[in-house]
Amino acid sequence: MSNPLISTSALSKDFIVRERGHKSVVSAVRDVSLEIAAGETLGVVGESGSGKSTLGRCILGLETATSGTVTFDGTTLTGLSSRELHGHQRDMQIIFQDPYSSLNPRRTALQQVMEPLEVLTDRRDMRARALEALDRVGISAAQAERLPRSFSGGQRQRIAIARAIVVRPRFIVCDEPVSALDMSIQAQVTELLQELQRDLGLTYMFISHDLSVVREIATRTAVMYRGQLVEVGPTAALFASPKHAYTHRLLDAVLVPEPAVARERLANFGASVRSALDIPAEAQLVEVEPGHWVREG
Repeated sequence: MSNPLISTSALSKDFIVRERGHKSVVSAVRDVSLEIAAGETLGVVGESGSGKSTLGRCILGLETATSGTVTFDGTTLTGLSSRELHGHQRDMQIIFQDPYSSLNPRRTALQQVMEPLEVLTDRRDMRARALEALDRVGISAAQAERLPRSFSGGQRQRIAIARAIVVRPRFIVCDEPVSALDMSIQAQVTELLQELQRDLGLTYMFISHDLSVVREIATRTAVMYRGQLVEVGPTAALFASPKHAYTHRLLDAVLVPEPAVARERLANFGASVRSALDIPAEAQLVEVEPGHWVREG
């Protein structure tokens, strides 16, 4: 990829865990190097605790990486001061999983969407721009003065999406953006995200445990296991012919027609795989086909 919009190099994030007087280090993200081209959607999948959300938060600077670098459009962001990072925050936004907790219950829909404009822009025409963003996602001006409790879960997530796009970013981390929604609403929100991508030229990192949604929306897919990338490739090829043992098992376990069954299987997936799959620390990603990378071991 000649000129990626986002790239990471050997990105790692460790957490210190204290329990019963003992201190240990948990590696949530380990030596992740990847690239995301402008205009594409990179799906990131893996079991709970595999490091998907931590990776997204490190890219955005919401978590400070332990080591490695993050580059946005040629500028290395790692190590910049808060003031220096402020200039890039407008270009990089996030949509969180839970629309019930991500919105302030005491602020109207309009106020929620105006907030990033107040922080990240010159504050001109804020009301008009916020109303335009809400209208884009299907929330009318008549609804804009309502509090979050007046909206359904799907409508709340639309407000959260409006809040992300109102500053006209180039890159958005979608962190499980449809997993808390009913199936019919999931489809509507997924279609909205695809429409916004086409219209606004957005680039997505789409984090999800729902592999059927990732298969539909992602250009390429990255599979994470215990903080590492184990396979990265074009979505169609990866789903049709997975190369890594973990990817095989993940797809077999949760790529089923019934979402409730998939969620239950994924919840019970980690322990059984972890006991049977050991990847050497020195194993490297190898390109087995053009654009399709697999970790050895």
